[in-house]
Amino acid sequence: MPEKMRAILKTKPGPGFEMRLVDIPTVGPDEILVKVKATSICGTDVHIYKWDSWAQSRIKPPLIVGHEFCGEVVEVGKNVKSIKVGDFVSAESHIPDMTCPVCRKGQPHICRNLKIIGVDTNGCFAEYAVIPEICAWKNDPDLDPAIASIQEPLGNAVYTVLAEPIAGQTVAIFGDGPAGLNAIAVARAAGASTIFHIGKHKFRLDIGRKLGADVSINITQEDVDPVKIILEATGGVGVDVVLEMAGSPLSIEQGFAVLRKGGRFSAFGIPSEPVRIDLANAIIFKGARVLGINGRLLWETWYQMTGLLRSGKLDPSPVITHRISLDEFEKGFELLTSKERRVGKVVMFP
Repeated sequence: MPEKMRAILKTKPGPGFEMRLVDIPTVGPDEILVKVKATSICGTDVHIYKWDSWAQSRIKPPLIVGHEFCGEVVEVGKNVKSIKVGDFVSAESHIPDMTCPVCRKGQPHICRNLKIIGVDTNGCFAEYAVIPEICAWKNDPDLDPAIASIQEPLGNAVYTVLAEPIAGQTVAIFGDGPAGLNAIAVARAAGASTIFHIGKHKFRLDIGRKLGADVSINITQEDVDPVKIILEATGGVGVDVVLEMAGSPLSIEQGFAVLRKGGRFSAFGIPSEPVRIDLANAIIFKGARVLGINGRLLWETWYQMTGLLRSGKLDPSPVITHRISLDEFEKGFELLTSKERRVGKVVMFP
């Protein structure tokens, strides 16, 4: 094994990343070393790349970035029991401490002392990555590495969609980024009836239709009112389930407006600022159930996701629009920050 590896780092405060040669990390007693096969770019990575206010408050350079990946295990720590050299694994990016009161109540995905790979620890935009054993998920050996690398964000959609039963339900999905697109694929695989997809980029709305959206609503078109369209299509009742994947104040407001009485609102999108909600009319008088979605359930979501992938009913491959080499990382970030957004998920190969 070589002593050095290529890695993409946030070397200092400010926009951009750098490719550097760095030491291959060593494993601790409870960790594994993974040779990265594929790694995908997340919206969080874009925030760090752009060095926005969130990144400035959270990231401490120098840091190897990236948290979505898969690869082959090449070394294990002395205390590792469930993973062996040669296993094909993906990473759960959330590192729980397993000792806080929240973890002990069975909710490690929202651990009070949660750390995130590539945010709080060195990440996976590299040839090798070290992760705790607790974060490793063993894949079927024949799983496409590109799909294996996006299971972490795909798991967000699985958790959002399947937080309650959805078979036979009418669904409105707000947001046409990879999270919203994955939610369409999961909802269709899980047996949703009519799926309304609300977004603002034609390229991505077209992908949504390939994944199973029945009605696509482009909010940038003149005189298009998603609330009117959805209420008319549902006889004024509204949809059974709203999946809010965008985090914009407008989509949140419209989501509650199209939710039927007694319906479920799954909130995944992160607003950039506090949002005002008409609590009485949007939630209380409707008897709405509002579920906050953070990460993935450990490890229920991963079992659900693997089952759906094995069944053949869930195929997220249309979301993967670009496959590039790790050395082309700048191209990936240019695509993801472009105004046109003619991109879904970008997967990089070291």
